[in-house]
Amino acid sequence: MRKLCLALIGVFLLGSALVAQETPEPASIGPVQSLLQAHEAQIAKSSRKTIQPVIDTLVASGLPEIETVLATWQAREIWQRKDDGLFFAGTETEKRIYQLIDFDTGESIGEFPKSELRQVKPNSGVQGLIGTALVQFQLNSPDPATRIGALDALARATEESLLAPLRASIDPEPDPEIKARKERLATLLTIAYDSDEATRIAAITEVSDDLSVDVRATLNPLLTTRLAFAETLPQDQNIARVLTVGSDIPEDEAYALLVAGDAAPALITDSEIRAALADNISEGRVGGVPLAALSDPEARYRAYDALAEAEIVPPRTSAAEQETLLASNVFYNVYDEPSAAITDAASEALSSIETRVQVNQALDLGLDALSLASIYFLAAIGLAITFGVMGVINMAHGEFIMMGAYTGYVVQQVIPDYTVSILVALPLAFAVTFAAGVAMERLVIRHLYHRPLETLLATFGISIALQQIAKNIFGTQARPLTSPGWLDGAWVLNDVVSISYIRIAIFVLALIFLALFLFIMRHTRLGLETRAVTQNPRMAASMGINPDRVNMLSFGLGSGIAGVAGVAIGLYAKVTSELGSDYIVQSFMTVVVGGVGNIWGTLLGATMIGSLQKSIEWLNPSNTLAAQTYMIVFIIIFIQFRPRGIIALKGRAAGD
Repeated sequence: MRKLCLALIGVFLLGSALVAQETPEPASIGPVQSLLQAHEAQIAKSSRKTIQPVIDTLVASGLPEIETVLATWQAREIWQRKDDGLFFAGTETEKRIYQLIDFDTGESIGEFPKSELRQVKPNSGVQGLIGTALVQFQLNSPDPATRIGALDALARATEESLLAPLRASIDPEPDPEIKARKERLATLLTIAYDSDEATRIAAITEVSDDLSVDVRATLNPLLTTRLAFAETLPQDQNIARVLTVGSDIPEDEAYALLVAGDAAPALITDSEIRAALADNISEGRVGGVPLAALSDPEARYRAYDALAEAEIVPPRTSAAEQETLLASNVFYNVYDEPSAAITDAASEALSSIETRVQVNQALDLGLDALSLASIYFLAAIGLAITFGVMGVINMAHGEFIMMGAYTGYVVQQVIPDYTVSILVALPLAFAVTFAAGVAMERLVIRHLYHRPLETLLATFGISIALQQIAKNIFGTQARPLTSPGWLDGAWVLNDVVSISYIRIAIFVLALIFLALFLFIMRHTRLGLETRAVTQNPRMAASMGINPDRVNMLSFGLGSGIAGVAGVAIGLYAKVTSELGSDYIVQSFMTVVVGGVGNIWGTLLGATMIGSLQKSIEWLNPSNTLAAQTYMIVFIIIFIQFRPRGIIALKGRAAGD
């Protein structure tokens, strides 16, 4: 038994020695650990209200290991050993077993069970403060992504203490783009926090032509004001504006300001008067006034004044006394920024920026109008042929646009490459809708020439039928027509002016079809025959031209162009069976306003309608339906004065 006990003791001592060899303790506490131990209580149980001085002390120490300490702390990977209170970086190696790393040496001191450790868990507020402190270290990180992240964090939460390290990181910065960001951010922080007035004014002047939102967000706080009063206008304050009581500031608000500043007695409210009278009823009277008479406000005031003369209640302030108190004080707005030179520079810079913003807003509105005009023109150019040239009221024109969009969708189901699919969809949509237009002209339209009412009713019925066919085939839900990746995003000129690449592509496509239409009408036999048939079909027939063939091809051409427009419109609009209905009215208005039978008139009509609609939407952005209503009313009035449109046909065709 004795030998067994001795053997067990030996095994225990040997195990202890092995554990001691596996868990080496630091020979001595280093400077980082000493600094952490000096603030052990605040770090172990950190609070946003009390931790900032500790973080400032760590950063001010200048120790190179502090960046690692802060990053580990923010990630909640600091562990405190319970037996001695020392802090270490900890990583879990096994379940509930952690390897501890000494901050001073960067070496492992061994593995410990979680029961012997306490995790330091900073809350989100403390993590934010630590993140701000980390920024100045990250600004000089060798990793460009880390430096960019630091600039992003600094832009979101600026602090005066970060201005100096930001400036110090500019010259060593090797990346020109990151350096430009640092310089710009340093300029904004200089405006907000620099102690030198001349430096701040120079920074304000530097950004006076910058339209970015963050510049205005930096300048606006310099012009914040507070309401103040004094018996005489003070000369040691940066006065923004002297206020006139009654016009610039209501009398009640001005008097309340005097009361808040202990410069006037508080007004006695009616409820306080009633309460005081109720508390001082004696023998059916209050202040000598019978209770029956207190229904009259003047009687209540007399009773209360009597109580005040007896010093039972505080006296009322009369209207004359209020006017005297208001007249004896001057009310003004004073800048929170004490320097008048800085507020003057900021005001001038903001005024210049606001002017530039308005100019750029007008430019942005013009681009939006031009973009919408190109969409309307692309949708109406086919109708300009069928209605403007041939005189056919085709209510199914919108459905040809819808057919083109669905053609693009079907092509994308077969060809997954979006760029290739769009390149295939454009000519295929033209071919499909050209064939549909030719079939419609041969089967229906050619029997109804010179019968506009019957043509309208017939094409309206075809429109409904085509919509129902589309619903039966594709369903009622919107189908995606995805644009290529190179059309994603927008061309951004500045923080005010931008236009999507899809809109630019549609604008270019509209110009291409304008040029193509002009080429066909002026330099091809089909164009020559179309113009001849349009002006005088009998004379054209006598010259050997087949009017039926020309009408068929012209109608097919107009329908094919509508199909191409459908592919373009489907790239940004929802592709449904009702897609064409959204553009048929605007297409007819574009052709009629521009001038029936004139492609340049169609272009001008699209430009006018697009500009008008965007202008009305800008004036009333919350109600686009009202904008369309106002636009229709305007066009009705316009047609009353110019019934033949902007560019009217001349000669024999105009008479027809």
